[in-house]
Amino acid sequence: MALHKRVLVYAVVIAVSVAAIAGVIRLGETWYAQAVAQPGVATPGAAAPAPPASGHGALAVLIVQLLTIVLATQVFGSLASLIRQPAVVGEVAAGLLLGPSLLGQVSPDAYAFLFPPDSFGVLRLLSQLGVILFMFTVGLDLDPTHLKQRAPTAIAVSHFSIVIPYLLGVALALALFPHYAPRGVPFHSFALFMGIALSITAFPVLARVIEERGLTRTPLGSTAIACAAVDDVTAWTLLALVVTLVTAGGIGQTLLILVLALAAFIVLMIAIVKPLLARFFAAGGEGLTRGRTAMFLTIVLGSALLTELIGIHALFGAFIAGVIMPANAGLRRQLRERLESLSSVFLLPIFFAFTGLRTEIGLLNNLGSWLTCGGIILTAVAGKLVGSMLAARWTGSTWHDAFVLGALMNTRGLMELIALNVGYDLGILSPEMFTMLVVMALVTTAMTGPLVDAATRFSTVSDRAAVGQHT
Repeated sequence: MALHKRVLVYAVVIAVSVAAIAGVIRLGETWYAQAVAQPGVATPGAAAPAPPASGHGALAVLIVQLLTIVLATQVFGSLASLIRQPAVVGEVAAGLLLGPSLLGQVSPDAYAFLFPPDSFGVLRLLSQLGVILFMFTVGLDLDPTHLKQRAPTAIAVSHFSIVIPYLLGVALALALFPHYAPRGVPFHSFALFMGIALSITAFPVLARVIEERGLTRTPLGSTAIACAAVDDVTAWTLLALVVTLVTAGGIGQTLLILVLALAAFIVLMIAIVKPLLARFFAAGGEGLTRGRTAMFLTIVLGSALLTELIGIHALFGAFIAGVIMPANAGLRRQLRERLESLSSVFLLPIFFAFTGLRTEIGLLNNLGSWLTCGGIILTAVAGKLVGSMLAARWTGSTWHDAFVLGALMNTRGLMELIALNVGYDLGILSPEMFTMLVVMALVTTAMTGPLVDAATRFSTVSDRAAVGQHT
């Protein structure tokens, strides 16, 4: 297909999808104009946590919590790796087991002792710090060379794999809103966030699966990395805009101010901070000294603080801080290694445990709830996997490569959990919907490796059969 025809098709698909999303949101706003306050749905516990206990008892409880969390996530993460699953699947499973879904049911007294309600505030803050450092490393992992080499395919596949599941998520919100939207949440906030929840790809998990399968240096692996990189930038920009819209309370002057502030922040980081960092690093020689580490951490935390004060979210500032780091592979590797030793082993497990404490599988206590959860999973897979696969095939990939690329883009992992916690903190997701989406994130992440392996085995068998026919 000629380039100009592909550009035309791309523009038409994006325009039609965006128009359809806007139309569905408008329809939902009309349908539910008088039903913003849902009588049967409680707003999530986004209120300020109870003040923590003071003294040596509180410190002892915190230390016991941290020991339990770190040990449990490491054990279950290792078990997940043994069965060729991303470690994040086991780590999130550990968080669920420590929460009300299992420990709270099996031994309520042990659960109440280990995680008293007045300790949640400290755990939440520690988990947010871990996620901030993680989002910085995600920004570090974005390699511009991948984007330049495979830009047409990456942009088409990643954007199709966002707009299609986003549209399906918004359409799904029409049916879910009366039953699962928290009290007082307008339809557009709930629908826009459902679109985000179904359209995210976990760049780190995708990269790990590619590495473990030996696909890193193959054209397929490079394409997948490029698609996930574009997907990350697009999805997190959309999340920032959705959070901005929800925080502003609607489309108006406040939203305009927040969007302008977001644009000014991005321009500041890319046009001013990034060149200054490049010059500073070039003038100071190679190597990551203690002073440089402190400076980079200051930029990360300062960026996170700035976006938090603007009203977007601290995570977006940390992500942009990672993106603008000097384009030196050695520096980025050293930064990643230093931060991952703290965040992935200590701080992120706290996030997994905190997510598990908020996830109550027991809320899905009837057939209807599980059917709804299954419908969400099927919709998520259809939008992300099928959408990515068809877009990859359209750009010239074989059916095998297109399917593998779709399976890789369908993984959600930690990125999805971060977005879900943002939605829960903002009061957009009810506890039941939060639980369903966490289950969806785990299922779509766990199915990625087996799907890629199955496609590889099928391709190998087909190649051997073809060789046998020729001989």
